[in-house]
Amino acid sequence: MNEEKKKVSKAQQRAVNKYVKSNYDRIGVTFPKGERKIIQNAAAAAGVSVNNYIVESVRRRMKSEGK
Repeated sequence: MNEEKKKVSKAQQRAVNKYVKSNYDRIGVTFPKGERKIIQNAAAAAGVSVNNYIVESVRRRMKSEGK
């Protein structure tokens, strides 16, 4: 199956960026070399995005610590 990648206009991308900026906080996370691939594989095995995998992991940890 050969699907063409849908092109996103600059206006659409600006709208998405504006939405993300007003509705989400960003936190940069740094991992030791090689762990990125391990995390990507773990997220794929769980059937979720890397972002979702990390967010849910942090939430579970905070919940277990009573935060």
